[in-house]
Parts: sequence; C-alpha cells; structure tokens
Amino acid sequence: MRPSSSPASAILLAALGIGLLSLMDATIKGLSDRYGVTEIAFARYLVGTVVMAGVLGALRPGWPSAETWRTNGVRAVLVVATALCFFHGLSVLPLAEALALSFLSPVFIALFAALLLRERVRPPVWAGLAVGFLGVGIVVAGQVGAEGAQRGAGSAWGIAAILASALTYALSMVLLRARARHDPVVTIVAIQNAGPAAMLAAPAAWTWTPVAAPDWALLVLVGLLGVAGHLVLSRAYAQAEASRLAAMEYTALLWAIGLGYFAFGEVPGVATLAGAGLILAGSALAAKR
Repeated sequence: MRPSSSPASAILLAALGIGLLSLMDATIKGLSDRYGVTEIAFARYLVGTVVMAGVLGALRPGWPSAETWRTNGVRAVLVVATALCFFHGLSVLPLAEALALSFLSPVFIALFAALLLRERVRPPVWAGLAVGFLGVGIVVAGQVGAEGAQRGAGSAWGIAAILASALTYALSMVLLRARARHDPVVTIVAIQNAGPAAMLAAPAAWTWTPVAAPDWALLVLVGLLGVAGHLVLSRAYAQAEASRLAAMEYTALLWAIGLGYFAFGEVPGVATLAGAGLILAGSALAAKR
C-alpha cells in the first residue's frame, strides 16, 4: 500500500508518534531510580527487536540492500548515543525540563535537512521554529531561575546530555528521511532496534541489576511504545519533508507537562505554561501551508 502524500496526514502521524514516545520517556523516568541507563536502553531495544522480528516475518519486505545496511547502521549508532544521553538527562531532570531542552532538535533537523538533503526550508517553517524556540527559552529560563540555587553538578551533566541527544537525534531523523523514500518502514525500524540492542548487550550485562517482577512489564511497555512511536514517525517522515515536520517535536512538551504532573507530581510554573503556548503556536505556523 502506498503512503498518503497528504501533508496533514503526515503532521497527524508525527504528533501521534511523538505522543507515544513521550509516554515511553515518562515510563523510563519512573524506572531510572531503580536501574541504570544502559540496562533500560538495552531492554527497550531488545523488546523492540523481538517485536520487529515478528513484523518482518509477517510482512516479508525483502532483504535490505547494502546501502540500506550502511545508512541505517550509521543511524543505529546515532540512536544509541541519543538514547544513552537522553535517558541520563531524564534520570536527573524534571520531565518537562528535559523535553524542553531537547527541543533544540527541530532547529538541527531543519538545518541538517537543508545541508544534507537539499530541502528548501520555507520562511513559515523558520518562523515557526523561531517562535517555538523562544517558547523553549522561556520554559528553561523560568525553571533555571526558580531552581538554579538548588542545582548541582548532576543536573549540569544532565542538561549537557540532553543537548547532546538533541544533536544526534536530529541527524538520525534526517537520515531517516533520506532512507524512508527508498526502504520499507518496517526494515528501517527493525535495524533501528536490532543494531542498538547488539551494541548495548555487553555494556548492559556488565552493569546489570536484577529486575523486580513488576518492572519487567514496564520494560516491555517501554519497548512496545518505542517501536510503535518510531513506526508512526517513520511513516510520517516518508510522506513529508523533515523540515516541515520538525516543529511538531515541540508538542512533546505538552505531553511532558501532563505526564510530569500526574506521574511525578511536577507542577508546571507560569513560565512553562507561557512557553508551551508559544511552542503550540510555532508548531501551527510551521505546519501551515
């Protein structure tokens, strides 16, 4: 079945994928006080590999080409770097702040799309990114001002890790756009899970902490949400330009505010709410024809 070429359909798919991944992030944050980042990341990609093996067996998309292996192999390395950095940031920062800092990635996505894919970035997209970025700045400034005196070295490293993950994530998504026009979505997502699982197996075994029975269900949920989110995002990026979908990443802040409040008792301040309003406005502006 050929994917729809409707930009509106791609935008809705991107929003759904980001929502699923935001729920995954909240689950990871809940697990991070009991297990190490490497262990959680390995479990997430191991579950994803098992799920995608079943999907590949059912759909039989064919054996990947050498170019598919090379490009998606590079993406797998970027995925590992993104996961380790981002999961560490989640473990030491409030959920909304971690997501807000990660929103530098849409700017990097637009830049990498212009440089590597020669996509034309339209003025409304730049305007939407700028408005959304201003909203992120307001969120971060408000949180740093309120809590800066209480922050330690751990939080500083957490901020650095989130910023690094924004860069590697953006590059991986632009490479996804490059291959999504040529490779089946299921092949891309399968390599995106199997590659990181293989790379993380030895480090996870070295640092493994025994998992309590109830937490196995949560680790499986993390893997399922990750697979579902990236399947949906891969479909979206196959239908529309990476630069057009970049600002939709900002909607994850709304998920973070809600999940942070209900799951962890993190109450957003005025700055967070004001910034979220600008982020929504920027997303709407960038997505508009």
